[in-house]
Amino acid sequence: MSPSVSGTEEVRVSALTPLKLVGLVCVFLALCLDIGAVLSPAWVTADGQYYLSLWMSCWKPASSAKWFCNFALNTDWQIATLALLLGGASLIVLAFLMALISLCISSRGRCYKPVAVILFSAVVLQVCSLILFPIKFIETVRLRMYHEFNWGYGLAWGSTIFSFGGAILYCLNPKNYEDYY
Repeated sequence: MSPSVSGTEEVRVSALTPLKLVGLVCVFLALCLDIGAVLSPAWVTADGQYYLSLWMSCWKPASSAKWFCNFALNTDWQIATLALLLGGASLIVLAFLMALISLCISSRGRCYKPVAVILFSAVVLQVCSLILFPIKFIETVRLRMYHEFNWGYGLAWGSTIFSFGGAILYCLNPKNYEDYY
């Protein structure tokens, strides 16, 4: 069902589909959310008296108006969480660059599978870090007050979800959808 020009049929097939563009947007959003999660000062908060990020742990005694902060990377699980999250973020950067470059070259289809594999690898690393963090936090940090996992932790989950969505979109074969585009 391609247009007929002077008695000959011309079929133009492009490996770039709207799904791949949405996949690229997902990867970009994952990258932005990862940056926000890594830089976030609030992974865990407790009653306005305690803040834990990937980098710093801050608390304020009830009788004082001054905050006291320590470097947070003093246990193995905190270092592992950060390493896994940064490893996933670096894979997302690599996948984003590959997907962006694939837009500019004529043989786009060959880059889609490696981008998907890299994104799935990033998802595995990030899920491991996001499961490790609350388990070890609850096991090792003894807070005697209500605490919650805050927006920094949520941004990291958002990044993981967008990475997974991008990976799925890059797995879809555009040849199966060429009739629709």
